[in-house]
Amino acid sequence: MKDGHIHTPYCPHGTDDTFDEYVKKSIDVGLDEISFTEHFPLPKGFKDPAPDDDSAIKISQMDDYIKEVNKIKNKYKDKIKINVGAEVDYIDGFEDEIKILLDKYGRYLEDSILSVHMIKIEDEYYCMDFSSGEFEKIINRLGSVEAVYDLYYETLIKAVNADLGQYKPKRIGHLNLVRKYNKKFPYDYSKNAKLRELVELIAQKGYELDYNVAGLFKEDCGEVYINGYLSELVKQYNIKLVLGSDSHSAKYIDSYEINI
Repeated sequence: MKDGHIHTPYCPHGTDDTFDEYVKKSIDVGLDEISFTEHFPLPKGFKDPAPDDDSAIKISQMDDYIKEVNKIKNKYKDKIKINVGAEVDYIDGFEDEIKILLDKYGRYLEDSILSVHMIKIEDEYYCMDFSSGEFEKIINRLGSVEAVYDLYYETLIKAVNADLGQYKPKRIGHLNLVRKYNKKFPYDYSKNAKLRELVELIAQKGYELDYNVAGLFKEDCGEVYINGYLSELVKQYNIKLVLGSDSHSAKYIDSYEINI
């Protein structure tokens, strides 16, 4: 079994767990392949909207990150397959700058994810998964929870269609991250036409989806990010799923079942 979405001590909003701790836990729970997918540096000219300015590693850290993953990969090569990867943020309006970064580092990345954490409202960017308080600010700015879902799915459609060059990731991360605070801000998304359009597009492109279980451990979520109506769509369009623990600590790594 593979876990295709694991973070590292390089994550500025993660833990200090070592690479060895992540790998040993992966082996202990029976995984035979893992991908370290640290948050790719944000594009030049983009200011991190997260209040703690902690969304991604700095570009100055990328060489060391790649070297360390390759070192740990070699250390455990006889016990588990380890991939060097990244979680790349799609940011509306910064496609060219993201492509420049991928052109520079993409050749060293073996398994990566394309995610949306930031959304653009007019000329401002918001980090939609930082906190429930920040999420509420987005609701107030757009006028309704439904409008937040619509904009999130529209941004993902742009991400899937974006020309980010030959190293663009072909797996989309936590497709329903917008539901991280669904217990506080409930919304029935089962009739959302933009989500169906998004899933159809992913199927047409032949992309994979991150079966991200991190929502199970979020107080205001309590569900896998591919769940309910989205699970039905994934089955309908026969989209390949890859388990992603999205672990920011070794304790969250386990041999989760993909259940849709």
